[in-house]
Amino acid sequence: MNRKTLVLPAVVGLLAPVLVACGGSDSGGDGGDAIVVGTTDRFIASGKVPAPFDPAYAYDAGSWNVLRQTVQTLMAMPRSGSGEPVPEAAESCIFSDSGSERYACTLRKDLKFADGRAITAADVKYSIDRVLKIKSDSASYGLLSSIDTIETQGDREVIFHLKSPDATFPYKLATPTAGIVNPDDYAKHSLRNGFEVNGSGPYTMKSEVKNNAVVKTVFTKNPNYQGQLKPKNDKVELRSFESADAMGKALEKGDIDMMTRTMSPEQIEKYSTNPPKNVNLVEMPGMEIRYLGFNTTAPAVKSKAVRQAMAQIVDRGEIAASVYGATAEPLYSLVPAGITGHQNSFFNKYGDPDKTAAAATLNRANITTPVKLTLHYTTDHYGPATKKEFEVLRKQLNASGLFDVAIKGDAWDTYRDAQLKGKYDVYGLGWFPDFPDADNFLAPFLDKDNFLNAPYANSTIRGQLLPAERREADRLTASKSLQQIQNIVADDVPVLPLWQGKQYVASRDDITGVEWALSSSSILQLWELSRGVSG
Repeated sequence: MNRKTLVLPAVVGLLAPVLVACGGSDSGGDGGDAIVVGTTDRFIASGKVPAPFDPAYAYDAGSWNVLRQTVQTLMAMPRSGSGEPVPEAAESCIFSDSGSERYACTLRKDLKFADGRAITAADVKYSIDRVLKIKSDSASYGLLSSIDTIETQGDREVIFHLKSPDATFPYKLATPTAGIVNPDDYAKHSLRNGFEVNGSGPYTMKSEVKNNAVVKTVFTKNPNYQGQLKPKNDKVELRSFESADAMGKALEKGDIDMMTRTMSPEQIEKYSTNPPKNVNLVEMPGMEIRYLGFNTTAPAVKSKAVRQAMAQIVDRGEIAASVYGATAEPLYSLVPAGITGHQNSFFNKYGDPDKTAAAATLNRANITTPVKLTLHYTTDHYGPATKKEFEVLRKQLNASGLFDVAIKGDAWDTYRDAQLKGKYDVYGLGWFPDFPDADNFLAPFLDKDNFLNAPYANSTIRGQLLPAERREADRLTASKSLQQIQNIVADDVPVLPLWQGKQYVASRDDITGVEWALSSSSILQLWELSRGVSG
């Protein structure tokens, strides 16, 4: 969850020559050894996270990146990750009315699941109805909550009737939550526990599991795939590592061919200035943001004044510089720079860090100081720098004399469940966008059935401004409503944006297509990779 002021789609193309400096020709999927990709994403099945790879449950960047390789959606984001969605399992999709309330799709001819079973419009309806019926506690179903009814006409026509106008609906159909699943493998009213995935995407997959955790996943080219992608390899292995250091050592030894998220700031600095032999580093635009969330019903932070005082004290520049270096920039809105509708609402309201102003804010509200708080963070989901980030936050708040802050870290499988259940007063999270539009940096946090399961509810945002911006197909026209939402958030502070960052990928120099391996929307595109000739 982090985003950058860098130019988004254009930069990707400009980066291409960096990667191919020692690369060779496209192998075109020659059936050789699998390309091995490292990640620090950990996939664990437990009572708290029973179905990491079920489209009706999955709602984090790591799980979504697995699903994007295997489960097809009607629409998909372009190769760059920005711009309008393009047809994928669909042959075409279009708003068939003037009010953005009726969206009609025609499936590709002879579309099949990987096992050869034909895909029909009824399967699409089943898949999306299933997400809305299960209504899992991950809150991913909120992406599709604007759907009123789904109609099918014959085997290839699917028509979505929406409750209200939603110009962003095509983007939502491009998310794994709207993935098409086989009714034979996915029960209508219950999640598919474990790690098996069956779909019609560019790959089939098989995971190796130890102690209810995925060790590696092998993606094999799906011969029945029909869509707009053209996989450049026959097999890719995604291997999970417990730390960025272990992943980096594997890359330098040649045990893996590429590593994605999450590299440490130290690794990025090292590979930028003194790269190991036969290793390339690529910087690419990204949309990740990081923020603090608040349980606004918790006694410690129920008063808006407490949250406002924190906003007045936190020094985003110090966090970015001392923890993340050149890989992050301060963020003053939930909507990152580079996205249409962004404005620096928090800076406009609070300016530079000001302890005196924070003290006055608390004094006017009769808040006794120091305010005692615990800031919670996840130890294993966003990379090794998270702990240091929270140590800096603690230092900043405690140095003001207005707060008495402790920090506590938990593993992701415990952390996310506790956060959803309201067990944390203040917690850190990141956000990788579901789609590259300002709506997706606001609605998931502020609308009903939101991603945070947050108690904060603003009637103006939910009842007026979100519906107003969704009516506008022209997103520049939508900016007025979007900016009003950002101003309200800066005043109420249900969340506190911290920083936005770049994306990096490191690879062995015989791997080509790396410049496309992560789109600006943080979509892992394993189908772009191939093995060339070392330089």
